[in-house]
Amino acid sequence: MNDNVQPDRRPPRFPAFGIALLVTLLLLILIVIGSRGLRDFDSALIGYAVATVFTVAALAYRYTLWISRPPTWRYFRAGWANFFSLRNFSRYSLLIPKAWWTDILAQTFILKRGLWRWIMHMSIFWGVILSLAITLPLTFGWLRFTLIPPDQYLAWFFGLPMLRFPIEAGTGFAIYHALDFTAALLIIGVVIALWRRITDAGLLIVQRFSFDLVPLVLLIAIAVTGLALTASSMWWEGKFYWFISLTHQITVVLWLLSIPFGKFFHIIQRPASIGVTLYQTINQDIEHYGEHTHNNATTEGGQCERCGQELPSEQFIHDLKGVLNDLGQQYQLGEGLGSLHDYCPTCKRVLRGSAYYHLMGKRFL
Repeated sequence: MNDNVQPDRRPPRFPAFGIALLVTLLLLILIVIGSRGLRDFDSALIGYAVATVFTVAALAYRYTLWISRPPTWRYFRAGWANFFSLRNFSRYSLLIPKAWWTDILAQTFILKRGLWRWIMHMSIFWGVILSLAITLPLTFGWLRFTLIPPDQYLAWFFGLPMLRFPIEAGTGFAIYHALDFTAALLIIGVVIALWRRITDAGLLIVQRFSFDLVPLVLLIAIAVTGLALTASSMWWEGKFYWFISLTHQITVVLWLLSIPFGKFFHIIQRPASIGVTLYQTINQDIEHYGEHTHNNATTEGGQCERCGQELPSEQFIHDLKGVLNDLGQQYQLGEGLGSLHDYCPTCKRVLRGSAYYHLMGKRFL
């Protein structure tokens, strides 16, 4: 194995502010186009729209900084390279859909940790995703409804007619109460999460109020005030509607602005795990089958320089050395000994112990 493996190139220093500005301008252009020159934009929702634009800008800024970090960029780039490889596609064509299901959509990996924990994650995840999928198009003026006398509505999206449905039928009821269903789903998940956080001793020790609890409190406040708006319209003859709507808007804005800097930023990061899953699977196969195409050459998993035990694939070792080199960390052991990463974990401990003994002599014992 080559002792002087160098990274292909250092991670690029993306202009995070510039990319955030570009993404924001693109969103504003889509808002104008999708609302037909703001003709379908509801001025009553401007507070939600402004908060969403700021949130998108902050998300783009922080995501760019995150993806530019040496470890993230190297494995992110390797994941995409594996994804677009024709050889990998033929071997792992079902891996990506499976990973989307197990890691994102169904999150079955959490089910292995406990049923209630899985129900909590799924309720919060889908409650948030479905709520955003409904409210963002409404907020931006992309989605609107017009009355077709005497008893039907027509749904428009980006100025195009999409769905015609009767007001009183089940379809109309489901569409106009979709946010109530997602609010109920959120309440289920958040109640379980809060219960765990006040009863689990392990969580009580490490949790932080602003990072772990505040986002959950904001979510349940959003869900409860959203349901209260429906109750005010249907049963309370509009009483307290203005106060409830203002409270609801404030909590939504606060939650949106907290996403780039808080716990829920991992929702944005999570899809990157698909590339990690592909990278790990390919490298595990290299360990088992001993060969793989990397940089248009056939490479094999290496062996420990001391005991000959099989090491992870050369691509993994290459990327690990590259990341450490990007971070300014060198682990060369001297002439003839190679790098610390050319040894298995057991031999690393042996080498470390030998070095301590050579330095300290009998005092080491």
